[in-house]
Formats: sequence, structure tokens, C-alpha cells
Amino acid sequence: MKRSLFFSAIATVVVVLLLIGVGGFYWINSQSPLSLLRGGTTNTPEAAIFVPKQAPAMVSLLVNPEKLESLRQLAARPSDRRQSRQELERFKSSLLASSSLDYRQDIQPWLGEEVTLALTSPDIDRDATNGNQPGYLMVLTSRNPAKSREFLQLLFSQRAIAGRDLVSETYQGVNIFSDRDRVNVGAHSRAPLQERISLVGAAVGDRFILFANHPKVLREAINNVQAPDLSLNDSARYQHALSLLPTERIGIIFLNLPQVTTLLGKEPQEQIYDSQIIGLKLNPQGIVAETSITANQTELAPAGKMLSEPVQALQYLPITTNLAIAGLDLSHLQNTNLNQLWRQITTVLSGSSNDAISRSIAQPLAKLQDSWGIDISEDIFSWVQGEYALGMLPQKDASTSADWIFVAEKSAGTDLAIDRFNTIAENRGLSITPLFSDEQKIYAWMQVNPVSSSPSELGDRSLLTLKAKVQGVYTSIDKYEIFTSSVAAMDAALKAAETDSLLKSSQFQSAIKAIPQPNQGYLYLDLPRSREILERQLPLVKLLEVAAKPFFDKTQSITVSSYGDRTDVLQGSIVLRLGSN
Repeated sequence: MKRSLFFSAIATVVVVLLLIGVGGFYWINSQSPLSLLRGGTTNTPEAAIFVPKQAPAMVSLLVNPEKLESLRQLAARPSDRRQSRQELERFKSSLLASSSLDYRQDIQPWLGEEVTLALTSPDIDRDATNGNQPGYLMVLTSRNPAKSREFLQLLFSQRAIAGRDLVSETYQGVNIFSDRDRVNVGAHSRAPLQERISLVGAAVGDRFILFANHPKVLREAINNVQAPDLSLNDSARYQHALSLLPTERIGIIFLNLPQVTTLLGKEPQEQIYDSQIIGLKLNPQGIVAETSITANQTELAPAGKMLSEPVQALQYLPITTNLAIAGLDLSHLQNTNLNQLWRQITTVLSGSSNDAISRSIAQPLAKLQDSWGIDISEDIFSWVQGEYALGMLPQKDASTSADWIFVAEKSAGTDLAIDRFNTIAENRGLSITPLFSDEQKIYAWMQVNPVSSSPSELGDRSLLTLKAKVQGVYTSIDKYEIFTSSVAAMDAALKAAETDSLLKSSQFQSAIKAIPQPNQGYLYLDLPRSREILERQLPLVKLLEVAAKPFFDKTQSITVSSYGDRTDVLQGSIVLRLGSN
């Protein structure tokens, strides 16, 4: 059973309204009297009373789309205002593309402060033999009951005129409308016709307009309101997660993690984390997503070491760094709550959880790890007990690998680790060559190979020349040890500390300013510079860009961090910094 084009369109519009409507808000002074710039509303999703307790996912926009658009118009330059209006009108037009209704005339007058979308069930009839038929529910609040009921009648009237069969039923005192069409189920024109439901709608009380893709979904939504302990709103897990969020927000996303695992076609294994809630708010730094990931009865591992100020090791990462990861103490990384979460994620996605977070952080160092036969976790992370920063630099072209820089604060085990690397290098036939970058002495692990040249003018014999290939570079400066993939990367790291480093970047400082302190460090992604490599590695990114292009075009950076020391929940922040392009 497929969702109707109407249902797909309205779902897309609601999500994109949330994204493009905030595109320029942060240019406004942070002291603006607009309540949205103070974070958002203090509402919680009223529609949670209709959503079943076991629903895999719910997304709620808690502010009228027109308010977001007004904020955008105040913030944007004249040229951007025109573009924003065009984007918004295009999405609104697609909402009612299959009817003669008009958004401004038929929806805007009554649409309230909340639009909620929910995936209510992975399979409506819970019968795997006929395939999975997910249930979808959308709830819109109404500020004008007469206008919203008039819209509902007009909508289904238009669909009936278009040739669909209109069906009306009364359930628990609520009139439910659905339209159906007939499609061929065989290959020939005389094959039997099968009835297909494309859209179901109802007005519930004076506050709510509901849409679904099957009458069963709407009937269950009505039951959830009337029977105690059935709705998500009655879930202790949901209410606990909700209480951990900041009170002001413009949107909420709730995920039931075991159900999401099932949707991905995986068998739920033992899972420490069972739900996640995300609250979206606005501030002068951009869109801030505060998230709480709650655990089941199993107690979480302790949090890693906390930062109360920016990691100074970042001074050696150039301002052009694509991806940066920074924090304190890699030696106990495997025993932290972050690694517990990452193991669960990687188990779901790949079926393997061994050393999950170390492998993820060490991905830029994979070439060194494979060619040298070392264990990054044992041979590097074990002695990094202070600050660390890992950065990837832009690729010169598609045929070359990206350079990386790894900076670690010295500890008691640093000298032994360097000696071990030198021993491994010599055993693998590498030479340890001292060089200079300006006045700083550096060391390069080089592989020297003989290369045959063309015959000389003095005889027929070929001449042998030597060609050196750099396998890695390191140096010691102040209280840090720096490792890089090339001499050029080392040169960039040393110059960054003197000129423009990522630490001095106003964009980076703006991003980490929105993250609570103390925290466990951060992952920083410069989206425009990383887009190409992300699209190659994660095809989902390309799909998201197509679905919400205006938003992705304006996103300059994404910063992720975790904080708090609770034993029942992992709390974190995601900061999306927006630009004007």
C-alpha cells in the first residue's frame, strides 16, 4: 500500500518549512524581542495523545510556518527575501498540486501552532506475509474550527470530483472520510481491479485535523485518546525524555530506537539505549538541536573527561580543515558512554560493534594503520591522556587521499610510543629522515625505492636513481606531539598556529559557543568543503540535499558534542550554523 501523493507532499512541505524558514534568522540581534530568537515556544506536542506508545518516530513543528517565514523576511537581504518567497510558494503549491485548493485561502486562515507527523507502525496489519505496510499519521492544530472543517470537506469533495470513490464512516462519534481508487492487479486490461485507499481524514473536536494513509490508523489514533495508557503522551519513557529538553523549542523529534531498528530490517539485539528525543531551538549561532538518548534498565558507562574551555591543540589545524574531532583522553575511550552508543549504532548498521568508536576516529589514519601493521587504539590512543585534535584537510583532487593532522598533548608514555614507531618503521625498511619546516625540526618516515632511468649517453646501461615516498611525518613542539600524513600537511599545521587556525575561526568559535560546558569534546564538519566526500561515502546525504536543497545550501557547518554525567541518559547538542549563500 502506497501513501498518496497528497500525504507525501504535505509531509515534505512541513519538514522543509521548518528548514528554510530559519535560513536567515541569526542575522537578527540576539536581543530581538521575537520569541523565536529566544529559542522557540514552550509548547509540547499536543498530537502525542493520538500517537501510539510504540510508534517508531514522531516529528512536531511547534510554531506556525508563517512565523518562521516572517522571521526569515526580517533577516534576509532583499534578493534573499525574493528567493525565500519563491521557495516557500513552490512548496506550498506542491502541497495542493492535485486539487484546485489554495494554501493561502484554504489552509493558512485556520492552521495553528503545531504540525505533527508520525510513523505509527512498521506494518499496519502486522501481517508479514503480505509485505510491510507502514502506518502514517499527520495531525494539524486548528485555530478556526469552522474554517478547518470546511477545508476538510472541500479537500475530499475535490478528490471525489477527480474520480475517486468517497467513503464516510462514523467511529466513536468522529466522522472519518476516505477516498479510494481502483487499480489493476494483473498484467492485462481485463485483470481484476483492487481497491486502494489513498487518503483518510477527520476533524477531531475543535482543535485537530487528522490525516492518515489507512482508516485503521485513524481509528487507532482515536482509541489512543479515549483509552488510558495507549498513547505516546502516556509513556513514562517519552515524558522523561521530554523533561530533559530545554523548555523553549520550535520542534521536537522522538525516536523509538528498537522500532527504528526493526524498520531498518534488523533484528533488535540487546540495546542499552531505547529512545531518543531532539528539541530544536534557534539562537544567534544557528539551529541548535538538544538531544537526550535514554537508556533502559542497564546503567550507562561513565562519561569521558570533560572540557571547560576549547581544546588548544586545535591551533595546529588549518582554518580550511574539513573535519575536526577534539577532546580529552583517548586512553579510556572504549569505556565511555559514547562508545556504548556508537557500538549500538554500528551493530545496527553493519552487524559488528568491535572497537567501534576507535575505528571511526581512526578512519583518517587507516592507511598508516594498514601499511604499518599497528593497532591505533593500543599504539596511539593508549598514551593520549590529555588534549587531542584530529583533522582532515581538503583533497587536492579525486585521485589523491586527503591529508590528515593528529595533535596529542604529551604524557609520560609519549617518548616510548615515538621510539616504538621508529622501531616499527626501521623494521619495515623505512628511513627516519630529519628535515626542517622553517626553523622547526621535523622527522619523516620515508620509503626509498630504486627507480630505473633511461640509458645514459655514455653507454647502454640504465642508471639507477632513488625515489623517496613519505609514509608519515612527526615533530614535537611546546607540549604537543604532531603527526601528519605528508610534509605539506606538517607545514600547514605549523603555519596554522602562527596565522589562521581552526581555533581562531569565528565560524568555529560561534559553533562551540552554543554547546553547554563542560562537555566531552566535539566533532566539527565544514559542510561546503566536505560535501563531495560525504556524498561519495554516504549516499543518504545526496538524497537529503535533494529533499531540502535550500537548507543544505545555507548550512555552513555542523558541530556535535555530548555533555552531562547522568547514568540513565546521554545528552548532547548539534549546532547547525547557517549562512546567506
